[in-house]
Amino acid sequence: MAVPQKYQQLNTFYKYYSGEKTAPVLTVFIGGNHEASNYMQELPYGGWVARNIYYMGYAGIIQVGGVRIGGISGIYKGHDFNKGHFERPPYERDTVRSVYHVRNLEVFRLKQISRHTDIFISHDWPQGIYHNGDVDNLLRTKPFFKQEIEENKLGARPLADLLSHLQPSYWFAAHLHVKFAAHVQHKPGADGIPAKSTKFLALDKCLPRRNFLQVLDIPHNQEEGLKIKLDPEWLNILKSTDHLLKLTPGTVYMPGPGGRERYDFTVSDKEMKDIVATFGGDMTLPENFEQTSPPILGLPNQQMKFARRRPLCVQVNPQTTLLCTMLEVTDPNAKILGKTSQQLLDESSTSPAASLSGGSDDPHDEEEAEDSGKDFPSMIDSSIDISISSMSNSPLGDRSGWDSFHTANESLGDSRLSSPSSSSTPLKPSAGGVGNKASLTLPAPSIVSKVADDDEELLLILSAQKNKSLSKSPLKDLPSA
Repeated sequence: MAVPQKYQQLNTFYKYYSGEKTAPVLTVFIGGNHEASNYMQELPYGGWVARNIYYMGYAGIIQVGGVRIGGISGIYKGHDFNKGHFERPPYERDTVRSVYHVRNLEVFRLKQISRHTDIFISHDWPQGIYHNGDVDNLLRTKPFFKQEIEENKLGARPLADLLSHLQPSYWFAAHLHVKFAAHVQHKPGADGIPAKSTKFLALDKCLPRRNFLQVLDIPHNQEEGLKIKLDPEWLNILKSTDHLLKLTPGTVYMPGPGGRERYDFTVSDKEMKDIVATFGGDMTLPENFEQTSPPILGLPNQQMKFARRRPLCVQVNPQTTLLCTMLEVTDPNAKILGKTSQQLLDESSTSPAASLSGGSDDPHDEEEAEDSGKDFPSMIDSSIDISISSMSNSPLGDRSGWDSFHTANESLGDSRLSSPSSSSTPLKPSAGGVGNKASLTLPAPSIVSKVADDDEELLLILSAQKNKSLSKSPLKDLPSA
């Protein structure tokens, strides 16, 4: 993990990985620049990192309740953008950072999307997004952004290209440790297609009295249910561009107009139907989380200082193996091991998962280093029971749930899906709750500026957590922000 050693400590995720705790609401996230990269590399095309917590991979498109969600992980660094995914654990000083740098392959793949995307999430900001919001207020909060904004260098140029191409209804981001909203009005499309607009929202760092969370209502199809569905268009793009995946540090250019190589991978309706048939007619994602490393059980953080660390290694994940086998695409980790996904799938019933032994690079993190080092107690009490029904593991080869396909309703209904946008978990819908609104674990009320009076469940959660956190938090005597 690319953070100074003094900040390396075991927090609470291991409890969700081990099964000691289960996320109370469905959580979807993308990676940033302070992640456990070795674990995320097991899931290059997305997958469950714990029960009810889904990682979108290097990039991807999924559907939840008929809402189409796209995302791309990492931050942009020009010197690594045109490289392959060559990093592998154990990481060196450079690769522990370059492993989370955005690559041109993922941007190219997302540019093949031709159907509407409702929500897009990234860690980095699209370059130039500040011109569509209150830039003066942004500079009052972050005055050291002034030169980059004047030179139009703040943010990532490839993400600006994606914003222009995808034109999602919403775009959520983080990274720069400040809340900022913008409204982008896109140009009208060809053949008289009306102009679209994108509502952009970036949020602050997850610290007390910071604007790191906001609840939004997103229209969704009530009949779909709040289960993750794989996206047929995206899976087709993964399949048709598999030959472009490189695992070397050399320069890799994506095909374009004027060359001999195919560069347009727009997915046809027939290809959409074919991929649905491959998955047995139902694109619902199996609840097939599976541990690939021994979980930590009952070890507090202080004792972990004396615990022996397992050496990092290349690790294949059964979820990736299954998806790659069905799509007939390359599993990067299997390729490093010199095997195919089908071989690993065949071996999985008789042997354990295969393995092979084998500070920050972003200036915007430096001004937050002092805050990051402070030991703030959590304002979120995970002991409060608002859990929905737990997910169950499915065997590796179990395709149950992929027997019948229900086409996602293209016209979203009038029902509402309550969705927070945050720095690491932008969408957290729940299958349960009052009425059909999603439930959400929230920090103390001082973080949330507005709460609707009729949102009974949200108010109950806030009240319960406020009472419990104030009874034990050393922050209770501090003046409110």
